[in-house]
Amino acid sequence: MDFYPLCEHELQQPAQCNGIMTVTPSQYARDLLGELGLNESQGTPEDSRNETFLWAASGAQLLTGEREGPPLAAPAPLATCAQGAWLALCQLSKGGVAHDFPAYKLLGERAALLNLQRQGKISAGGACRLLNCMDGQLALSLTREADWQLLPAWLEQDADSWDTIAPALLERSCEDLITRAHLLGLAAAPSSPPADLREWFNTIRLAPEKSPLHNQPLVIDLSSLWAGPLCTQILGQLGARVIKVESTTRPDGARYGPPPFFDLLNTNKQSVALDLATTQGQWQLSELLRHADIIVESSRPRALEQMGIRAHDIVRERDGRVWLSITGYGRTAPARDWIAYGDDAGVAAGLSWLLREATGSDVFCGDAIADPLTGIHAALLTWAAWARGGGVLLDVSLYGVVSHCIAAGWQDEHQGIATSSIVTAGSPHARSASSPAPALGSGTTAVLGQLGIGL
Repeated sequence: MDFYPLCEHELQQPAQCNGIMTVTPSQYARDLLGELGLNESQGTPEDSRNETFLWAASGAQLLTGEREGPPLAAPAPLATCAQGAWLALCQLSKGGVAHDFPAYKLLGERAALLNLQRQGKISAGGACRLLNCMDGQLALSLTREADWQLLPAWLEQDADSWDTIAPALLERSCEDLITRAHLLGLAAAPSSPPADLREWFNTIRLAPEKSPLHNQPLVIDLSSLWAGPLCTQILGQLGARVIKVESTTRPDGARYGPPPFFDLLNTNKQSVALDLATTQGQWQLSELLRHADIIVESSRPRALEQMGIRAHDIVRERDGRVWLSITGYGRTAPARDWIAYGDDAGVAAGLSWLLREATGSDVFCGDAIADPLTGIHAALLTWAAWARGGGVLLDVSLYGVVSHCIAAGWQDEHQGIATSSIVTAGSPHARSASSPAPALGSGTTAVLGQLGIGL
């Protein structure tokens, strides 16, 4: 994998913005390590750059704002948190990843590959929109054909375009719309003030710790789209063997998008495809999970439970195993079954509300910003849990990670982070995949045979 070039001047920006001292990557890294209960903060690589500079250099600033207006500074230390989480991972892994890798540029990576632009109330990727309802504003993501088919049931009237959705929302309360969206499986979220949510993960102890016998854990990657695949890609950089498992009938949706983005996140992984609609396919999946040291998935809990696969049971079966669950809002009912994507989760956490308060503009912040932030944080959390001895279910949500990053920028209970920018916004950049991602199922026979699982 080729990494971005890092210019020397990018390491020399002070951590001060318009007279307000903000959190630095090094400080955030030390805080994260402390939250994980690790005494690893001493010797954390020093990085005192400020959010204003990092956000502009990430490319995400160019994706934030009205289409015809200026790019906007971040309303929270998002790029700082990305870089800080990477520094924490570097410290934890004893240099397993390079401390000077510009992780903040991961925030603009998809936009660079897809040539995305800022579009105000329309997300950079185009699938999510900020819409007014009777008493507020919400974000609605329509990423799948099935989502559009649910609109008449959601609105109780015909709707087949954004132009027909918008006026229908003005006659209904946001709370009612979002409640109905959750029941139907639509990704909708209110644009509301951020909550001071500093606990971005939940660790559930299910089995005793067991010191790893080797430094190459076997990762079974059931995740899709962006956050989960980025997490497992980082785990692969740390030395893990990653096997990406997909359904033959419903593979990772990112396979249908631009190949460069899918290749970037999934190169150097083995591909296994199973017919999960059959008893045989479900049994094969269960057997694969029993061979895993680490399991990463990003589906609603009931998706696997309907196949008889329960995270609690899998973790309890063998000491030292780690199960990472990435969801929109966490595994606790009723939110465990709510759908979220990177853009609407960012809105739910308060980013668009903060931008409106700071600039008067109703806009999205970055491109699916919750995804790359969650991917980096989840990799740190997972590697820390595995190195410590596992035996845990890790519950991480897109909403929780963004909320935590917002909270990191509050100076005190009355004062938020500065939002003025004095740095020219740079264009998004993307790494180059070292090779194309493996074809769907190309490693199925070899992997199942090696692990002694029948075809």
